[in-house]
Amino acid sequence: MPLSVVILAAGQGKRMHSDLPKVLQPLGGATVLEHLMRTVAALDAREVRVVYGHGGERVRETLKHLSVRWVLQAEQLGTGHAVKEALPGIVDEDTLLVLYGDVPLVRAATLQKLTTAAGKGQLAVLTVRLEDPAGYGRILRDEAGRVTRIVEHKDASAAELDVDEVNTGLLACRAAQLRAWLGRVQNKNAQKEYYLTDVIAMAVADGVTVDGIEASEESEVSGINDKQQLAAAETVLRRETAAGLMQKGLTLRDPARFDLRGELEFGRDAVIDVNCILEGKVKLGSRVKIGPHAVLKDCEIGDDTEILSHCVLDGAKIGARVRIGPFARIRPGTELADEAHVGNFVEVKNSRVGRGSKANHLAYVGDAKVGERVNISAGVITCNYDGVNKHTTVIEDDAFVGSDTTLIAPVTVGAGAYVAAGSTITKDAPAGQLTLARARQETKPDWKPPGKKKK
Repeated sequence: MPLSVVILAAGQGKRMHSDLPKVLQPLGGATVLEHLMRTVAALDAREVRVVYGHGGERVRETLKHLSVRWVLQAEQLGTGHAVKEALPGIVDEDTLLVLYGDVPLVRAATLQKLTTAAGKGQLAVLTVRLEDPAGYGRILRDEAGRVTRIVEHKDASAAELDVDEVNTGLLACRAAQLRAWLGRVQNKNAQKEYYLTDVIAMAVADGVTVDGIEASEESEVSGINDKQQLAAAETVLRRETAAGLMQKGLTLRDPARFDLRGELEFGRDAVIDVNCILEGKVKLGSRVKIGPHAVLKDCEIGDDTEILSHCVLDGAKIGARVRIGPFARIRPGTELADEAHVGNFVEVKNSRVGRGSKANHLAYVGDAKVGERVNISAGVITCNYDGVNKHTTVIEDDAFVGSDTTLIAPVTVGAGAYVAAGSTITKDAPAGQLTLARARQETKPDWKPPGKKKK
């Protein structure tokens, strides 16, 4: 049976104390709502509709890349009203799955159980058992274990408050059934709202079986309403992500101290040490070693490359058998060819460094084309910016640039050229020759240090 999905995302999230709406809070490198949408994508739904609230245009604008239909709930009149606003145009014969935008960690397998039950003509509700169910609507069952109704905490009797099985708010049924039940829901309750949960009793009254499906664990259905709950969700996501990667062969020295905030592809025997953060799309070749406290974003790393501790790589393509760090920064647009070395406190930006070339200490290489087997010594700087425009430095194969040299772009150091330490190079350095550009050293034999004046 075809599936349609309605996601309720109109909550303001006041307890977040944030300018960002609740469903736009960051979680594992994406927004809370995007995480849920990734799960929904696995269900192959005919249509997904997202209900947003008045003032929630920022949600729609930020997530305009999502393949959803946006539905405005101008007045916040409860969950039942929100779903009713999204129903026009949904095919009656579709299975309709109702989700919440601030419950992002629910699993596709769990949702599949709901939709399967609904496809049999039942109303399927997702439940969970809590040690402390305070504040949640209780699931009430008959002697045969069938769900008879859901009672909100504020409306529950003392006996009903002892029930530990609670409603998560997620449900599925045929669209035509839900449309009919919502037309009969009233707001005669403490909050004067139209509760979606009221359809449970209506289904029972109409002789429709209500199937209560229990979630595998509490974290799967936990809502995110404040920063503590957001952090708790991040912890769960981190744990599950690490476990999945290790099952596929990735070595994590400590999975509790690893954060993937994007997508990771890796080869055999890749190793990641503690406190590393990977963002965006990262690809690691076979036998890659990432040292502790490294940050990688949108990078591709070749086989047998080692990245030492405290390195930051962003938007770079790194070849095979490269050695980077410690404390190196590789900025966007950089390509390091096979067997290149970039050492401690070296920064490379928008440059291509050829095979076997080395910049091992305290250098800045920006907007440069570096050939093969080049040696860039300690303290070398490419002066690529004149205050208005960026200019290119070219260092050809087998060149040697001495320590504390300043290369003022645009400039070329020819193949096999040597540039003496301490030089300021403003003109091209010819291939195969030694170039010096520094002030003459002079000693004043009669010079005396200044003395203190007598009082």
